[in-house]
Amino acid sequence: MTTANNTTPKVSIIIRCYNEEKHIGNLLEKIFQQTWLHKEIIIVDSGSTDNTVSIAKKFSVTIVPITPEEFTFGYSLNQGCAVATGDFFIIASAHVIPVRNDWIEQLIKPFENSQVALVYGRQIGNDVTKFSEHQIFLKQFPPQSNYDQQIPYCNNANAAIRKQHWNEHRYNETLSGLEDIEWAKWAHEQQYRIVYNAEATIIHIHEEQPKQILNRYTREAIALKKLFPDSQMSVGKFLFLFLSNTFLDWGRALKHRVFFKNVCEIVMMRYYQYLGTYKGLKIQSPVTHEMIVTFYYPRKPAILLKNNEVKYANTQR
Repeated sequence: MTTANNTTPKVSIIIRCYNEEKHIGNLLEKIFQQTWLHKEIIIVDSGSTDNTVSIAKKFSVTIVPITPEEFTFGYSLNQGCAVATGDFFIIASAHVIPVRNDWIEQLIKPFENSQVALVYGRQIGNDVTKFSEHQIFLKQFPPQSNYDQQIPYCNNANAAIRKQHWNEHRYNETLSGLEDIEWAKWAHEQQYRIVYNAEATIIHIHEEQPKQILNRYTREAIALKKLFPDSQMSVGKFLFLFLSNTFLDWGRALKHRVFFKNVCEIVMMRYYQYLGTYKGLKIQSPVTHEMIVTFYYPRKPAILLKNNEVKYANTQR
């Protein structure tokens, strides 16, 4: 892809971090192996207490520090975008690894169509990924691309937007998650195109304990309810989704001859996935101090800001 003056556009890769020493070095090494040379890397770190920042500083990156008390998914992205100088912003989670060396090219290529505002790529798991999460990835990120997606969906673990469109609409800083869905919803309402390019593939590494799975789906359901107020889930629907998906996964595991290895983990994953969704959709009140303790500060006290404004500490996504 080239601009009108035959130059390769600059891309800004924005990575949100919190205690990602296990993965950040692998991600940065892979980014610097990319065939796309005109790029900058911006690390938004929300108070890491491990070696994340020192590892990142071994590479040519810009570090944007924020405090855990300031963090929301939207706020951290906006802080990174605000200092970015690229024509396009690529957003990646710190615990992903691009599969191909033309990952950047695959994310940027669809922007040759001036109507495209948002591109997101495929996500797959690895050998530490839970069996059920492999099934979720396959459903949400199939191997077939869609260059004219008709629904407002994307995922900011692996996505790209135009700088000019971020200037028109910044990420929502009040949501407990799904800031990417809110942005896609805006783009869709503006009649911009959303593209899913399966060739832009990353490995997304989730190593979550049951409570982390519960918290992830709960906070995302809270955000879903705010974006789509009619969203709801009854006890019956919860049980149906939990049981039906558990049995489907058991069948898939039997087919792949890994049933006994995964039988209990499948139950756990699907139970906390749908329990979290059920709980989040039931919450009617604003996010409170106690909810912050539960979702975002599992090992330290929550902080209530002035005027009852609550911010979130970082979690995996």
